Amino acid sequence: MTQSGTPRAGSGLDAALVPTFTAEPGAMPSARLPEHELDPEVAHQLVHDELMLDGNSRLNLATFVTTWMEPHAAALMASCADKNMIDKDEYPRTAELEQRCVRMLADLWHAPDPTTAPGASTAGSSEACMLAGLALKRRWVARGGTGRPNIVMGGNVQVCWDKFANYFEVEPRLVPMSGDRFHLDAASALEHVDENTIGVVAILGSTFDGSYEPVAEICAALDRLAADAGPDVPVHVDGASGAMVAPFLDPELGWDFRLPRVASINTSGHKYGLVYPGLGWVVFRDPDALPEELVYRVNYLGSELATFTLNFSRPGAPVAAQYYQFLRLGRDGYTRVQRHCREVATRLADRIADLGPFELLTRGDELPVLAVRLRPGITHYSVFDVSAGLREHGWQVPAYTFPADRTDLAVLRVVVRNGFTHSLAEALLADLGTVVRRLDRQKESIRTAEEDSSFAHTGR
Repeated sequence: MTQSGTPRAGSGLDAALVPTFTAEPGAMPSARLPEHELDPEVAHQLVHDELMLDGNSRLNLATFVTTWMEPHAAALMASCADKNMIDKDEYPRTAELEQRCVRMLADLWHAPDPTTAPGASTAGSSEACMLAGLALKRRWVARGGTGRPNIVMGGNVQVCWDKFANYFEVEPRLVPMSGDRFHLDAASALEHVDENTIGVVAILGSTFDGSYEPVAEICAALDRLAADAGPDVPVHVDGASGAMVAPFLDPELGWDFRLPRVASINTSGHKYGLVYPGLGWVVFRDPDALPEELVYRVNYLGSELATFTLNFSRPGAPVAAQYYQFLRLGRDGYTRVQRHCREVATRLADRIADLGPFELLTRGDELPVLAVRLRPGITHYSVFDVSAGLREHGWQVPAYTFPADRTDLAVLRVVVRNGFTHSLAEALLADLGTVVRRLDRQKESIRTAEEDSSFAHTGR
C-alpha cells in the first residue's frame, strides 16, 4: 500500500479491481523519480489528463507546424517510431526513402541535376539552416576569406539564424525594417554586403506576416555587384514554409535553383510539407555547393556511412511520412491542399477587414498567412486584448510587435494550415466579432462611468 492507502503494483491486489483514480499517487512527481511503479493504464490516464490542459493544436493559429494528417499517415509514423534514422544498414528502405525525398525536392526546386544534388533530412529547419550556413562559411574560406565573416539577412529572420551566427562565430548583419518595408529587399541587402559576406539569406515566407522576400531581385543585385568586380556572394533561401507552397501555387516565381546564385534551400517537412514534427530538409544546388570536408564518412554497424547533420540518432518516422505524402498527393494533391489553404486565408482576411477595426498588412496571397493591425484611432483596446479575448473561445491567435525598427507596430497573425477549413474560419470570424463588440461595450461602460463620476463631483 502507498502512504495514501492506495494499492501499488506488487501489493497482492488485482490492479483490474482498483478504480483508476484511487491508484493515483498522493502527488504527481515533478522533481524526483518515484520509488514504485504504477499500472500502465493508471499512468497513461494521469499523463493524458495533465495534457488536457494544453491548448487544442487544431485551434492553434500561431504555429506553422502540421497539426492534422490522414489516419494512414499517422499509423505509418507509429509503425516507424522505433527506427533510428542513422542505422542505414539496418533500415535500408528508410534510408532509400530519405534519398528519394531529397531527389524529389531537388527536382521540385529545379536543381541542375536532381540526381546528384546533395541533401539530407534534419530534425527541422533550424538544423537545416545551420548546415547551409556552415557550407556558406566554408565556401567563403575556400574563396580566400580571411577577415571576420558576416551573413546578411533581414531583421525578420527566424531565431535559428541568430543562433547560427552566435554558435559558429559569424557576424549577423540584420537589416532592420523601415517604414512599410517589413523584410529584406535588394537595395538594403546590397548596402550590407562586403568581401567578408559569406552569403545572403532570403526568406520565402516571413514568419511575421507571411510575405515572400524578392529572391530574384536580390540575386540580380548580387549578380551586378559581382560583374562590377565586387564580391561574389551566394544566396541561401530559407523556405521553411514557402518552399512547399510556391512550387505549387506560384510556379512562375523566380526564387529557387533556376537562379544560378541560389546555392542551397531548406524547408520544413513538418510545416507545409504536411508531416507531423519534427522534420526538415536541406538541399544544395550541386556537389560544389557542399564542401566535402563537411561530410563525415564513418564506419557504423558494419558499413561506411556518409553523414552531414548536427544530430545523429533520430527517428525515421517523419521521413517515412514525408515519402507517404509525396506518394499519396503528388503535385496535383499538394496543389489542391495549398490552394485550399490560400483560399481560406484570403477569404478570411477580406472578412476580417470588413469587420471595421482591422487593417490588413498581408492577406494570405503568398503564404496562407494573414497579419492585421488595429486601425489608427482605436486606442481603447489593443491587439493583445483581442488575442486574450479569442483565447477565451479556445482560439490561439498570437499578438506581437515587429522587430527593430518597427517595434511600434503590433499585429495579430493567423496561420492557415491543412485542416483549417472554411467552416472553422467562419467560427473564428464569429468569435472575433463577439470579442470586438465586447471590447467596444467596455469602452462605452468606462465612458459612462467617467461621466457619472464627473456629474457627481460637479454637483449637477
